Amino acid sequence: MWELLQQISPYAIAFSVPLLVTAIGGLYSERSGVVNIGLEGLMVVGSFAAAFTIYLLEPLIHGLALWAGLAAAALAGALFSLLHAVSCISFQANQVISGTAINMMAGSLTLFIARNITGSGNIQILPFTRFDVPVLREWPVVGPLFFTNTYVTTWLALAVLIMAYFVLYKTVFGLRLRACGEHPQAVASAGVGVSFIRYTAVVISGGCAGLGGAIMLTTYSGEFNGTVFGLGFLALAALIFGQWKPMGILGATLFFGFASTVATSAQAIPALSQIPAVALKTFPYIVTLVVLVLFSKTSQAPRASGQPFEPGKR
Repeated sequence: MWELLQQISPYAIAFSVPLLVTAIGGLYSERSGVVNIGLEGLMVVGSFAAAFTIYLLEPLIHGLALWAGLAAAALAGALFSLLHAVSCISFQANQVISGTAINMMAGSLTLFIARNITGSGNIQILPFTRFDVPVLREWPVVGPLFFTNTYVTTWLALAVLIMAYFVLYKTVFGLRLRACGEHPQAVASAGVGVSFIRYTAVVISGGCAGLGGAIMLTTYSGEFNGTVFGLGFLALAALIFGQWKPMGILGATLFFGFASTVATSAQAIPALSQIPAVALKTFPYIVTLVVLVLFSKTSQAPRASGQPFEPGKR
């Protein structure tokens, strides 16, 4: 059992990392009161921006092109999310419909551009290589699980998580952001610009989602093909499962990561090889639905989440 856990742990963590970064992006947006189901589309935009940047720069700067791709993905996701922010905050459009439009637009637009660039719609890149963390890999139990065969993006994702916790709970901006998701009228009465806070939160959300798509591309995917295989929707489930809290989201994404890895590698595990492959492959998504049903009554979403802010209204 220990050997099995050691074998699947690097792959489970690699799957969990883009999920974690994207869910953290959703956390910023929803904590401010704006529902962002466009995370899937924003991940696609980030994946495309990273692939295109790496495609152009790799012959010139080689390994640094991967880092340039990550930066371009975060920027592209942030800019694309402005469409969602303008429609939902300035024009008070239905946030679910706006997010759905983002998902539909992102996949079609990026695939169209990619086809004009490569002729096939696919852009292949050389991803990051795995490595062992010196000294830490020698630690008992945690060393073989978390510090061997790892990607550098794993530590980038942890930095994003720690930063999110610090910003949301240790800064004035974070206090105002969370208040906008609970009582926006009270925040406005104190002279704070609710629209500005929400715009900032949605842009940060887009940047994180774009980065999540790029991390997926530069680790286990290695190819842009117009989809992120539903990771954006799974990130939303992790956000709800994690009760809109950074540490809860970390636990949820790790759970989904290990469940998905076990499902995909089950045929190589004697104890699970007797179970039909279809049942194992659908297992993570069935678990997601069950979790959402179980937590639907006890989930503590921000009170003003999904509600347009109307200045002057009580």
